[in-house]
Amino acid sequence: MIRYSRRTLLKASAAFAGAATIGFPSIVSGQTDKIKIGHLTPLTGFLGALGAYATLGMRMAEEEINQSGGVMGRQIEVMSEDSVNPATAATKAQRMLEQDGATVLMGEINSASALTIMQVAARNKKLFMQIGARSDALRGKNCNRYTFHVDIPNTVMVNAVGKALLRDNMVKDKKFYTLTADYIFGHDLLGAAKRFFSANQGNLIGDELIATDVTDFSPYLLKVRQAKPDVVCSNLAGNQVTTLIKQYAEFAADAWAAGDGNLSGTWPTVWYHTLEVPASKTFVANFIKKNGKPPENHAWIEYVTFKMMAQAMNETKSTDTDKLIEYFEKETEFDILKARKGHFRAWDHQLMQEAYPFSVRPKGEAKDKWDFIALGTAVPGAGDPLGSLAPTREQNPCSM
Repeated sequence: MIRYSRRTLLKASAAFAGAATIGFPSIVSGQTDKIKIGHLTPLTGFLGALGAYATLGMRMAEEEINQSGGVMGRQIEVMSEDSVNPATAATKAQRMLEQDGATVLMGEINSASALTIMQVAARNKKLFMQIGARSDALRGKNCNRYTFHVDIPNTVMVNAVGKALLRDNMVKDKKFYTLTADYIFGHDLLGAAKRFFSANQGNLIGDELIATDVTDFSPYLLKVRQAKPDVVCSNLAGNQVTTLIKQYAEFAADAWAAGDGNLSGTWPTVWYHTLEVPASKTFVANFIKKNGKPPENHAWIEYVTFKMMAQAMNETKSTDTDKLIEYFEKETEFDILKARKGHFRAWDHQLMQEAYPFSVRPKGEAKDKWDFIALGTAVPGAGDPLGSLAPTREQNPCSM
């Protein structure tokens, strides 16, 4: 048996106490470091206005998550930047992962930028929650294991509006003219529209590819007027939609323009702030109180996506990429502030959820400048599977 003097024991105790005061807090500190999330969204260019709303929704979710105790007892820190363009988005995404300590990547609206971020995520084997880009190709031929898609794809947009047009006998033997954004989103949306016309005996008599920086649509509208279609379809994005429909009205056409009494037709949306769902109404009230205006759908979708990510991390007790992917692929259900919960489809990582066709209130019926939209009934219907409007396995070339 080894014997120690009292002095030796005191020295050992002091040394241990010193180690405790120096070493153990460093361990605790490591456990309570913030969880860093890299966030990219367009804040300039033709999608900048949507990106501004996206940022408001993201910040609101970040604040609520942190105020409720964070994720696994740790605060989250969202590093958010303007994605600018596809090349810049990829460079920033790589830096966020490599140098800034991002655990996951989230965000984006531009389909071309989303594609380059997806490639960065796959290369680094890190999760990317692709929130707002709608190109079918992203969750089709370009899909990868590390990316999950939240917004509705183009095919669902077309089918949501198509159901309303079919109901009103506005497809069979009707003449369609399309105006299409000349980048991946527009090309993809046009493809989905062509498939719908072909399947339902609609006739596409003309299409114009339009650069994303075009602000004068008069040359294209002259062609539309000369063609005399029954239905004009906008396959544009961002502020180009508003610009087009204002100029369309000036041509005295029976068509759409932004504002009370000027916009008509049938449109698709993934969410709107007048949705009569209690949880959605609470979110809207809180958003208005905080920002002085109702949320646009990109604010809503960022908000619910950050809440889904927090739920996934809390329930897996992990920020590990593989564990999070496994959690989402189990088709876990999430409250997305709609009548039906959403889930990610395991084989293409697309969120299955309701969408809505909408029309515009007659002039004078809007309560305020935010109230000019009247939502139609949610699609798919209550008795139909959530995936019934989405591309099927046969239609979708996704292979992981």
